[in-house]
Amino acid sequence: MIGQKTIRKEFLSSKVYTIRSMVKIGLLSAIAFVLMLLEFPLPLFPAFLKMDISDLPALIGGFALGPVAAIIIELIKNILHFIFKSTTGGVGNLANFIVGISFTAPAAIVYVRNKSKKNAIIGLTVGTISLLIMSSLANYFVMIPLYSKLFSMELVMDLMTKANKYIVDVKTYIVFAVIPFNLIKAIITSAVTLLIYKKVSPLLK
Repeated sequence: MIGQKTIRKEFLSSKVYTIRSMVKIGLLSAIAFVLMLLEFPLPLFPAFLKMDISDLPALIGGFALGPVAAIIIELIKNILHFIFKSTTGGVGNLANFIVGISFTAPAAIVYVRNKSKKNAIIGLTVGTISLLIMSSLANYFVMIPLYSKLFSMELVMDLMTKANKYIVDVKTYIVFAVIPFNLIKAIITSAVTLLIYKKVSPLLK
């Protein structure tokens, strides 16, 4: 298990506190923003759930520079998206940030302790589990209530039910949409990370 002292050490010893690292983080954030613009819907999921691989640069940055880098990249990406593209009053960006850091930061914390392929797989698995838990809790307690205030609960539920007839309330939305959607996203992003990280990491070092 990863203790609080280990997590604190990984954050405090992060390599992001240099000008060179901040430039790298800026570039990765810009790439993440562009990838976020390339989002697309998936069948059987509500239209406001869009698939993208914008967590990929945050994962790569987290693996190379530590978990703080992953968090900063997720933050900058969502700030840029909120300024230039957001249509949900920032709710979608808040959701993306929460689930993004719940995936990338734990994965980076595990990986930087021992940089091996085995640890990368373990880290991505831990990140995926964290993502599924946090996305479920965040949607149930924060996102859906915020969406319902902005657009009315009836409209939100109508969008959900039209996409998948098995979604009849918030709990079934979590089971039939949030969990499978984020699992698909995590698997795709993890697979691409494992394929390309060793090839691009020398550029970050």
